[in-house]
Amino acid sequence: MTYRRAAIPALIGGVLLTALLWWAGTSAHALHLPGASGALGGRAAAELEHWLTPWSYDPPAAVRYSAGASGGIGDTAGTDGSRYLALYATALQIRFVAVFAFFVPGALLLVRRLPPVRGRMLAALLVVWAWGLVAGTLAVTVSAPWLIAAQGHGSYRFLPQLASVISSGRQILVVTALVAAAGTVLAARVTAKGAGPLPQEIVPARGARLAATTGTAVIALSLMVLSYQPVAAAIQTVSPDGGLFAEPGDLLRQWLLLGAWAGPAGAPLGDWLLYRVADMMLLVLVWWALRRLPGLLTRATVPAMAAGAVCVTVLGLLVSQLVRVALDGSGVRWDLMYLSASIGGGVPAALTWGLVAGVVAAVTLRVAVGRAENADGTASGQGPAPL
Repeated sequence: MTYRRAAIPALIGGVLLTALLWWAGTSAHALHLPGASGALGGRAAAELEHWLTPWSYDPPAAVRYSAGASGGIGDTAGTDGSRYLALYATALQIRFVAVFAFFVPGALLLVRRLPPVRGRMLAALLVVWAWGLVAGTLAVTVSAPWLIAAQGHGSYRFLPQLASVISSGRQILVVTALVAAAGTVLAARVTAKGAGPLPQEIVPARGARLAATTGTAVIALSLMVLSYQPVAAAIQTVSPDGGLFAEPGDLLRQWLLLGAWAGPAGAPLGDWLLYRVADMMLLVLVWWALRRLPGLLTRATVPAMAAGAVCVTVLGLLVSQLVRVALDGSGVRWDLMYLSASIGGGVPAALTWGLVAGVVAAVTLRVAVGRAENADGTASGQGPAPL
């Protein structure tokens, strides 16, 4: 698929995702109406407000407090308060622009290399959905400094505050990104008509398996080694001496750890093994998807493999989170409140390790394909032995 044909669906998806998040944010104030608690229940209304507040122009309590408690009297106090509110509005403007700016290039690459034609429709939908989560997380990240400054204490424990802001707003992204992905894929299916037969790279099975294994090993490094409790605790305690970049432990764990686990200790061994099933499912899904990915792509370039590996890792995290909810009996009782506690988390670490895994898998695949071509060329160049 050409860039021109892929650009239209990517733009449609970017506009749709941005508009849905804006609409969701503007709907947050409706949860304060008297009938909201009665219709949804007080607990559900409060949880939905927690979902929507990071995308709402209505300032949260911390920003309103900073605006009202800013120093000075008379006009000075009013001016300082308006500056905090202006900073918050700027943060939201940056956030919405960044969602569009991050989604469109990634969706363009994915739709071009993985067009939603027959046999690739579901794969295209899933990877674009995952990329919507990545775009939203990156948008929250780049707008976080303005949001922290709007709360009036930006220089105090900046990195822990940054980690806290980045982890917000992810639940509503799961829903809105899925709708935007559906719109993107449907538009891409229309634009793909009349494009002629799409190329499909022929990948040796042995090379694909080797590439998937090396890429999965990168993911396992985070999931099985760095996420082990003693190692994670060591990462948490890393801290330079004071300054703006003190206490980076929360931020490092957010961008480096795909999970969290410890030994069975006093818990029953059977229960401990059941919860490790979710981790194993993540690795199995990543390996299977990386094994299939080169054959689905029209061309297995390094950027396409890297973006695909990020999306695969995000999807694997979603599956593992759903498995944990299914294994926990309380998930049935708490419904939405329980699901929202874990669904959509881990995207920063998936971005970090997915990029590395994709690059490693792409390089491994190129080396394996090159060796296979050289071996075939050597074999075909040998003539019959002289008599």
